[in-house]
Amino acid sequence: MLSSFCLGEIILEYWQDEKSGMMGLIFYPANKQADVLPSRGLSPGRQIDPLAHFKIAGKPCADGFSQGVTLRGAGHPPVKLESQTDTLRGGDRCITTQLAYAGGLRLTHDVIHRGNEPFFRVHTQINNTGETPVALELLTSFSFGSLSPFAEDRSAGRLHLHRVRSWWSGEGKHDVCSLEALHLTPSRSLHSVQCERFGQIGSMPVRGWFPFVAIEDREAGVFWGAQLAWSGSWQMEVFRRDLGLALSGGLADREFGHWLKALAPGEMLSAPEAILSTGTGHFDAFCQRLTSVSEPSLADQPAIEHELPIVCNEWCTTWGNPTHENVLALADKLQGSPAKFLVIDAGWYRRPGTQWHTAHGDWETSPDFFPDGIEATARAVRERGLIPGLWFELETVGHEAKAAVTMDDHFLKRDGSTITSGHRRFWNLRDPEVLAYLTERVINTLRRGDFGYLKIDYNETIGIGCDGEDSLGEGLRLHVEAIHTFFRRIREALPGLVIENCSSGGHRLEPAMLALTAQSSFSDAHESIDIPVIAASLHRLVLPRQSQIWAVLHPGDSPARLSYSLAATFLGRMALSGNLMELDADQWAFCLAAQNLYTRVAPIIRDGTSILHGVDREDHRNPRGSQAVVRISAEGNHALVVVHAFPEDAPAFVDTPLPDGFWSMNAVLTDPGSSFSLPSVGTLRFACQGRSTGGVAFLERKVASC
Repeated sequence: MLSSFCLGEIILEYWQDEKSGMMGLIFYPANKQADVLPSRGLSPGRQIDPLAHFKIAGKPCADGFSQGVTLRGAGHPPVKLESQTDTLRGGDRCITTQLAYAGGLRLTHDVIHRGNEPFFRVHTQINNTGETPVALELLTSFSFGSLSPFAEDRSAGRLHLHRVRSWWSGEGKHDVCSLEALHLTPSRSLHSVQCERFGQIGSMPVRGWFPFVAIEDREAGVFWGAQLAWSGSWQMEVFRRDLGLALSGGLADREFGHWLKALAPGEMLSAPEAILSTGTGHFDAFCQRLTSVSEPSLADQPAIEHELPIVCNEWCTTWGNPTHENVLALADKLQGSPAKFLVIDAGWYRRPGTQWHTAHGDWETSPDFFPDGIEATARAVRERGLIPGLWFELETVGHEAKAAVTMDDHFLKRDGSTITSGHRRFWNLRDPEVLAYLTERVINTLRRGDFGYLKIDYNETIGIGCDGEDSLGEGLRLHVEAIHTFFRRIREALPGLVIENCSSGGHRLEPAMLALTAQSSFSDAHESIDIPVIAASLHRLVLPRQSQIWAVLHPGDSPARLSYSLAATFLGRMALSGNLMELDADQWAFCLAAQNLYTRVAPIIRDGTSILHGVDREDHRNPRGSQAVVRISAEGNHALVVVHAFPEDAPAFVDTPLPDGFWSMNAVLTDPGSSFSLPSVGTLRFACQGRSTGGVAFLERKVASC
């Protein structure tokens, strides 16, 4: 062991192979230090895993049938530890390890930690200090091994892999299985490489999987896990060749993501940031250690976001056909309600005969539907006491937009042809003319209209990459960096603007994009029955204060359906849509009651911690039975409980366990046929009479008297 550091609740150790000089990272919870093996399980049958893996094009791959399975383990040049420092940088503790490889490559590995944060960040950079170019086919953001350091052997039966699946309108499905079920068991002579490589290709980073991985040692009761802060192609690798297990992740490599990068002499490449943690307890609690990485960036958001203001979006009111008249009718309905934002969604630019998704990109207000301009509508919204918002899908252009023809040279190409997916083409955001165009059409439109809210949508992926660089994957990497840069440009130009991140709902729910925006659309599951399941599952991956949950309301909704829809919004940020103007007096009164309760419990949603009950299920689309989410306030003296009974097999009542203490009810929200009670200490009962409905209870922990 070369060095050891205490990062709050985490012990971090650097181990070095005395023969090769290779260095690796081992970490574990500080409260389990007495149980960790002195050897950390390292032995001739369990080797140190490098701090980072890279693969140089033209150099040999590893043996053991690795090609096509992984580029890890390729022979690195001889390495020497140059230095390791422990310094403070602007309040951050930074442990920097510098390794020099024969041939001129230098690797810098930074571990960054602040205060009592329950995670640490890893930044990996590689620099070509030699005199000739070096082509890389792989560079990991992080890598660590010796799992589990609590076991001497191969940890048979102990280790389980946690991942999270995601598809359009089906985000956040927890996937867990043993290593044995994945067939990741060491071969008889430790010769064969075994690797579960998974990830996503393209510019929608949460499509198929979230960029998240965790390993659980169930006998030790310990989790290790990582997230990647990256909006492009990425991969995770669960790797085994000896008795130990290693995890790594970063940019999708040449085999998986068509990525090759030629580093010129003096050139440096930074891998995407990785967020790592370890902890004991329940999986949900461990996930919240990782999601807390988003909290520091929220301090820079506009002050109004601290209140978690309610949003109304007219998308499910007009379905891509907004007009000055129907927007103001909705504003009139909302006037005097707790709702703060009214967002004009897609279609405000369309010409007669075109559709919202085929004509976007010119960003010229439709004179047929907004005859006095979009700015006049925004002013009228403000006159009604609401803050206007506007929708853009600024990175793409519909094929019926004028720009699709007149500016074809400014779109991304692949094999010399404009990349087209369905109706969409993709701006080259590294093109100065494109940046000038978007600054005028997007930023200046928002400024002229005094808009206080921006919804940025993104409804297609550019796929494997684009022309212009060493590889298609490298073209994609640079394009993603340009996306992030333009998001920053918007925030710098309009610092009071609240920005929503939407990508066909939840296709960009990853730490890099979450850090650039105030809140995110949780899904496009606007009206489906699985909304509460998706919304609750996302507590493991997104801070609820950033997860916008829609309640789409209609005059035909029963009281139980209204309660079902509105209760789900308490699992994150309340967003309203639908035929609100046509709700009758009783329905609107119930909606107002929900909004008023929401404003009371917003601090719990903003700062609390969640306990999930009944969320994991095989079929998200057709949930059965019930689920409950208990969210405890930061001080521990209040709780918000959100309960749903589903259409299939809804029980007569749902009993939800509460944290220790004596609880009383401050307020509830439910339909007239349901009720909440506290039948015994530590139990909240939701009586729903076997009907599909939802409810919310706001609880207070009572102080016991002498």
